[in-house]
Amino acid sequence: MLRSLFAGISGLRVNQTMLDVTGNNIANANTTGFKASTTVFSDTLSQMLTAASGGNAERGGTNPIQIGLGVQLAATSTNFGQGSAQLTGRPTDVMLQGDGFFVLRDGAEDVYTRAGAFTFDQTGVLVAPNGMRVQGYALDGAGLPTGGLVDVDLNSLALPAGVELTSYSISADGKVRGVFSDGVQRDVCQLAVADFNNPMGLEKIGDTAYRASANSGPVELGVAGQGQRGQIMAGALEMSNVDLSAEFTNLILAQRGFQASSRVITTSDQVLEELVNIKR
Repeated sequence: MLRSLFAGISGLRVNQTMLDVTGNNIANANTTGFKASTTVFSDTLSQMLTAASGGNAERGGTNPIQIGLGVQLAATSTNFGQGSAQLTGRPTDVMLQGDGFFVLRDGAEDVYTRAGAFTFDQTGVLVAPNGMRVQGYALDGAGLPTGGLVDVDLNSLALPAGVELTSYSISADGKVRGVFSDGVQRDVCQLAVADFNNPMGLEKIGDTAYRASANSGPVELGVAGQGQRGQIMAGALEMSNVDLSAEFTNLILAQRGFQASSRVITTSDQVLEELVNIKR
């Protein structure tokens, strides 16, 4: 009976966690670039009552007799499936169609995001809503990354100073093309796109951003359309990939699992009460 009590408690805990994860997904159903998470459960250790035995000439073998000790949370998995596009018409709003992450600089650390709601600040630097600077490559007169694309330090993307820029646009490969007052058009910089061997290993740090972890693998920097990296769509944002119908179903599953686990605890308590009352 004590085993059933502890098994019921473990069920309450994991189903509460499932409710927490599901509630967070629903709360971020309209968050730009948000990726939904799911919970994965696994059973805990099982108590061995009788070990298995092999057969002989007189008697066959027997299977082990074990009693499970409850459930535990095995993982919370992030779904990096593509979210739908929301057209905004703003030239600095960008989204990735396919794999990859935009690179933001937070102080001395680079972090990664799928949310491309960027804008130029008062100094002409491209920034995220939280002020983090978007990273990329400076381009030479031929529109190529200065020094090549391998082992080149990332830079904050900024509009050229000292010249009059009449308009600008961002192409599918992330190049920012400026149109100057003399009619000359030139690519001035290019957005960097990061990729990882195991994106599910990234660590969420808030502000719809991620940090590399020991299991995500090292960051692989490049540009849009290179390797498995997706193309960039300007004038659009990637919406959350939360499926509300699936999340409401998960709410029901978690609620029923929680109720069933609490019923196990209640029943075990009733049995213990009967044992206590035997002497009456």
